[in-house]
Amino acid sequence: MKTRQLGQSGLEVSALGYGCMGLSSGYGMPSERDKAIDIIRAAVERGVTFFDTAQVYGPFTNEDVVGAALAPFRDEVVIATKFGFNLEGGESQGLNSRPDYIRETTEDSLRRLRTDHIDLYYQHRVDPDVSIEDVAGAVRELIAAGKVRHFGLSEAGAETIRRADAVQPITALQSEYSLWWREPEEEILPVLEELGIGFVPFSPLGRGFLTGNIDQDTNFVDSDFRNTLPRFDPENRKANQELVNLVKQIAEQKRVTPAQIALSWLLSRKPWIVPIPGTTKLHRLDENLGAVEVELSADDLGDIEQALEGISIQGHRYAEGAQRMIDR
Repeated sequence: MKTRQLGQSGLEVSALGYGCMGLSSGYGMPSERDKAIDIIRAAVERGVTFFDTAQVYGPFTNEDVVGAALAPFRDEVVIATKFGFNLEGGESQGLNSRPDYIRETTEDSLRRLRTDHIDLYYQHRVDPDVSIEDVAGAVRELIAAGKVRHFGLSEAGAETIRRADAVQPITALQSEYSLWWREPEEEILPVLEELGIGFVPFSPLGRGFLTGNIDQDTNFVDSDFRNTLPRFDPENRKANQELVNLVKQIAEQKRVTPAQIALSWLLSRKPWIVPIPGTTKLHRLDENLGAVEVELSADDLGDIEQALEGISIQGHRYAEGAQRMIDR
């Protein structure tokens, strides 16, 4: 497995990480615990060293599974988790990044992850009720105490990134980025490059849409959160099929899969970008990891760019309430 460094932090990870959320929440029924542990360990065996989880996934169950799976390999892997949701009572009750709550929940994450330190600790969403300087200061204290190694933000804007980085240098930003969500290119990527911050795109396969295995007739189980996303409305899926057709066409020419094209495109953007696709299936894990070996030439990238200029993606990423949380 090839490796990459997240910005100028010195944190080296596998060129593709593994997003663990879908093992416990978001996409229907959670995986059985033993099967979830097995696929995480299969990723380790294949050279993946970067694993992403969060307190809110489950809640809590994802951290517990990740901790159990990676315990035998703890010194060989990088574990990223996230704080910032109020999970008192075991359910999300909005945001909470108060420093005392960060400190309290960090201890719980360390216990679930079966470790004495968190390699990369993200604020999951910006909390409008707590200054980002106070958040960064709290993480700085955790780093000084040896409980955290690196600080990260998720879905933060350019100004917030600058303010936080001035208090505690940021190692990575995690936000959505893919062929069908390119907004980070406008303001975020230039700021990250300027400050020497790595970028970890989540949903690099468009929550499965860019694999070519979803169309307007696809039905998701009731507990699949894609049912709530405007972009997955059947009419929007129909309109967005043009993008999938483009990816399929390029994949056929390169004799690879659409998923591998989507991931290879992301890897080509910057050397400090590390996507974190998730899957519950071993053959999809192998397919995703194969993207690291796919080479897109300058001509390939130019053709993709030209084709994308004529494609308009339909539908918001999130439902109204969740979108407001990100926008502010």
